[in-house]
Amino acid sequence: MKLFEESQGSSHHPLAYRMRPRTLDEYVGQDHIVGEGRLLRRAIQADQLSSIILYGPPGTGKTTLARVIANTTESHFSTINAVLSGVKELRYEIDEASSRLSLYSMRTILFIDEVHRWNKSQQDALLPWVENGTFILIGATTENPYFEVNSALVSRSRIFQLTPLTNEDLWKIAKATLKDRERGYGRWEVTFEEGALEHIVDIANGDARSLLNALELAVETSPDSFPPPPGEVIFISQGAAEESIQRKVVLYDKEGDYHFDVISAFIKSIRGSDSDATLYWLAKMVRSGEDPKYIFRRMLISAAEDVGLADPNAINVVASSAAAFDRVGLPEGRFHLTIAALYLASAPKSNSTLAFYDALQAIEEEKDSEVPNHLKDAARDKKGFGHGEGYLYPHAYQNHWVAQQYLPTALQGKVFYNPTEMGYEGQIREEVMQRREAQLEVSAEDPYGGNLTYSPDDYKREMWVERSSRELSSFLIKLRNSLYSKLRLERHSKIAVLNGGHGLLVWEALRRAPEGLVVATTTNQEHFHHMEHYGQTLPPLERPQVRLLKGNSFKKELKELIPFEAVIGRNLFSRLDESKELAQELNHLLKEGGVLALAEVIPSAGSRLSHLVGEGEVKEALLEAERHLYSKEGPPLTNWGPNELTTLLKENNFSVDLSTIEGSEERFFTKELITSWIKNSYQGAWSDKIDSDKVISSLVASLANKRLPWRQVVAIVTCRKGTPIDKSG
Repeated sequence: MKLFEESQGSSHHPLAYRMRPRTLDEYVGQDHIVGEGRLLRRAIQADQLSSIILYGPPGTGKTTLARVIANTTESHFSTINAVLSGVKELRYEIDEASSRLSLYSMRTILFIDEVHRWNKSQQDALLPWVENGTFILIGATTENPYFEVNSALVSRSRIFQLTPLTNEDLWKIAKATLKDRERGYGRWEVTFEEGALEHIVDIANGDARSLLNALELAVETSPDSFPPPPGEVIFISQGAAEESIQRKVVLYDKEGDYHFDVISAFIKSIRGSDSDATLYWLAKMVRSGEDPKYIFRRMLISAAEDVGLADPNAINVVASSAAAFDRVGLPEGRFHLTIAALYLASAPKSNSTLAFYDALQAIEEEKDSEVPNHLKDAARDKKGFGHGEGYLYPHAYQNHWVAQQYLPTALQGKVFYNPTEMGYEGQIREEVMQRREAQLEVSAEDPYGGNLTYSPDDYKREMWVERSSRELSSFLIKLRNSLYSKLRLERHSKIAVLNGGHGLLVWEALRRAPEGLVVATTTNQEHFHHMEHYGQTLPPLERPQVRLLKGNSFKKELKELIPFEAVIGRNLFSRLDESKELAQELNHLLKEGGVLALAEVIPSAGSRLSHLVGEGEVKEALLEAERHLYSKEGPPLTNWGPNELTTLLKENNFSVDLSTIEGSEERFFTKELITSWIKNSYQGAWSDKIDSDKVISSLVASLANKRLPWRQVVAIVTCRKGTPIDKSG
């Protein structure tokens, strides 16, 4: 930051800014530290300064003394204001100082104004570089450094306390100002009513900045216009002097504390949606000569940080107002400042853009995260490495969207952005959340993906290939909507979601019953942590209760919450022959008239391997195995259909309404997937005459590394305990 860079004689700067001393000889006061022969004066003159901390109240000359050092030293002089800067800016200065030292043997003096505004960790970042001599520190603070500055920094620095200036010092400053033709008022004849200047000096109370601000106000507001016509005397009455010192806060030094306090009050008033306070602080800055470009810059930041996506148009209003101001200028440009400020103050607020910093932190913690294979550039390495394989082009799908994972594997399920309910974000919030929930579900092991098993050795890798190359989103959304369309939930309903997975059905239950209770269960620890993590993005009272089941009993785990108005489940009856006790338990969870809603994959109704091959020996072998797999004598996972499910539920005091939905997807077949299916399912259903390895070789040759259509059928079941289902709508 170029804190001291300016045109010395520029008349548009406040008087306190223009009159700052440039050399030690112009510096007034503080004789106890910079008087003739004093240590600090000798060190400055000899350019042999060590690290120092300047401590004193506002207006005593801390920043001014640093300015004098900057004008005197042969070392490079850099400045940081702790209010506006942080560790990022410090790191930049450290890198630059290190380069200057190693390349040119040039020392660096780093001035940190208001160093007490940094927290302990920020101050700690200074220590190594002060110790190894990369830079010499000059810290300025209005607070006692022994309480507010890191003790390690204090022990490595000399402390110089600046005291309020005496009236004699203030008289010297006032007289120098009235005589200085370049920076002060020496070009005009300024006279004071008896006692008027004395009053200004007395009320300034040792603060040179207050004195100069009051002088500026008195001199420049006493004539009809300033500067006055040649020869006109500027007369300062006692009343004008009293008024100017009372109004001293209106004029502020752009490098002083008050400057930063006023802009802070302005931005906080915008953030707090107080239009009146916003106008007040804006007027104070404009009246004080603040650079309008600086005000617009801060409003552009506020438009993104404080208003954000609650009103995306806010940044356009501020930017267009700033552009109009550049064309119009002052004084009419004040209208454009006002439009921008009032728009921001009255706009809905959201700070959801701070999610960027959560993402930044995740990057720092997950430095080695790889780009998922399906997102890599297919133009270069698709043939050799399969880059881009499985990418789903969103524009090819309805509404130009399809659920697939875009985050690295290590960050799947991580939530950064939480839209608020304000303004524009409130309009898009539900759609954003529902799409996210579908994407989170796609990142899971697919509960509807197959009617056969995978070998343990290749499970994780194969599941990644599967889920990164399949279009499940539209089907999952269709499933969720079909299931909930049959439910009549009250806002206060108590709902249990069993086999919650990654929460696709859980979050919809929360939306349907915001004043009720939603409990989600899972036996999968990864699913449990996933739902817990996502639930943390919701207000505490709106989160679901997530239970990790250690046994097989829902009744035991949920006994203190029984009965429920609704129980919702996914693939609870995958092994139907083994589920009779489960049906009884679900009945016990519900109150009389309560609703059980199920989404159950029907393996026998979906695609089979035999559907993918042409006529021949391999097809006949597959058909032979499938006749057994999908018959009543087959394994529990595949030997049932809708009729068997309906019968089981009716036997347990449920009236049943069952319908089915179908979904077709593009499934990516790999050699490992095909081998697993044959070895773990088909092979056991064959006679000894069939050569499994020959079948596998044939299937791999015809199907491997291809995307093929695959149909699945899911039963949507709605049951009511003890009473017939009402199908009237």
